[in-house]
Amino acid sequence: MSDYKKPLPEIQPFSQAFWDGTREHKLLIQHCGDCGANIFYPRRDCPECWSQNLGWIEAGGRAVVYTYSVTYEGVEEKFADDLPIILAWIDLPEGIRMHTNLLECEPEEVHIGMEVEVIYKQVTEEITLPYFRPVAS
Repeated sequence: MSDYKKPLPEIQPFSQAFWDGTREHKLLIQHCGDCGANIFYPRRDCPECWSQNLGWIEAGGRAVVYTYSVTYEGVEEKFADDLPIILAWIDLPEGIRMHTNLLECEPEEVHIGMEVEVIYKQVTEEITLPYFRPVAS
């Protein structure tokens, strides 16, 4: 894992719980204790009411593709082995939209409305990244 050459997230104090969760294969979403908003990506303040009374809930790990794009060429060398790359916006039933890479899927199989589920890839000792793949039928 130490040979991972792609960019890594910069973990901030307000996002630490999210990354701790991914290491344990849990998809955590911030939740505002004042207005009830579910929040993604992790932030210091609720984007709805500006409260700092934020906690965490565990998402179910399933989602639906909202939209997507497929890249076949023209990426930095460190991403070349990943081509084609399927980048998607997905909607979780918890009311958030996430940006993610879809794995274990051919580009011609992807479609808006496709059901996907979270999977985890440990890329360093400290970092486990969440990705999504099609739900097996």
